[in-house]
Amino acid sequence: MKFDLVAPYEPRGDQPQAIAELEEGLRAGRRYQTLLGVTGSGKTFSLANVIARVNRPTLVISPNKTLAAQLYGEFRQFFPRNRVEYFISYYDYYQP
Repeated sequence: MKFDLVAPYEPRGDQPQAIAELEEGLRAGRRYQTLLGVTGSGKTFSLANVIARVNRPTLVISPNKTLAAQLYGEFRQFFPRNRVEYFISYYDYYQP
């Protein structure tokens, strides 16, 4: 399955370098990488580009439900021809 990125714009500014370095790190087997950027700098778009370039199923983990919903919506727009799923664990609420 090919991950087809759909976006009305191209990476710009620091994004091309960040995308290339993250892709290189994944291909080199680096287990931990961090992408830092201010709000609105295109971190999600950059990660979508990395996903498309690496072309592998990806698990995105969010620290809260609000951000998870936002990421889900953005990734669905970036990958309209691919399966994007949304799962929220209620582990912290579960009490047997």
